[in-house]
Amino acid sequence: MKEIIVSPSLLAANFLDLRQEVEMINQSQADWLHMDVMDGVFVPNISFGFPVLEAVGKVCTKPMDVHLMIVHPENYIEQTAQAGAMLMCVHYEACLHLHRTVSKIHEAGMKAGVALNPSTPVSVLEDIVKDVDLVLLMSVNPGFGGQKFIENTIEKIHRLRQLIAATGSTALIEVDGGVQAETAPRLIVAGADVLVAGNYVFKSTDPTAVIHQLKHLSSSTTL
Repeated sequence: MKEIIVSPSLLAANFLDLRQEVEMINQSQADWLHMDVMDGVFVPNISFGFPVLEAVGKVCTKPMDVHLMIVHPENYIEQTAQAGAMLMCVHYEACLHLHRTVSKIHEAGMKAGVALNPSTPVSVLEDIVKDVDLVLLMSVNPGFGGQKFIENTIEKIHRLRQLIAATGSTALIEVDGGVQAETAPRLIVAGADVLVAGNYVFKSTDPTAVIHQLKHLSSSTTL
């Protein structure tokens, strides 16, 4: 049974008590901390920027999984690395020179991820998937938490898994959006490696218990 990587999304945390939320993640079985940076241009929302990223990086003991939902993400590679990110994920739709951006992320000492919006087919990654460490499939339209899961994501994971196998890539498959009790086991069955969960974790009465449940899911279990 493969190990599931759980990456709770800070976007759903209580920003009035952010340090306590990060300490909860530190003490939990979460593997990573997912950080959604939004600019109000690439997506119709603004979340937080590098001051928050840097502050969290000083107290977070888990690897930071940074997802840039912004235009021109290549301009912020050094800042992301300096904030302490383990992985920097950029959108295929936002990068004119994706191979160059992926190379520069690696040169900065981070793992490189590429994210796809729900309407973007996995076939666009055919010539880059061997060069990335992770592919993030958005299972909701990016910009806001708490949206309804897009069902086509299940089939999209299957297609991406086939592409990864055919090209000899070692990229992990991460899914972000609508991850909860009903969808999480199905995502694992389809082939997801990393589950991003925001509201399902941070809005629960016992976030550490929810993280534990997600962490110990298998393809044959339900929450």
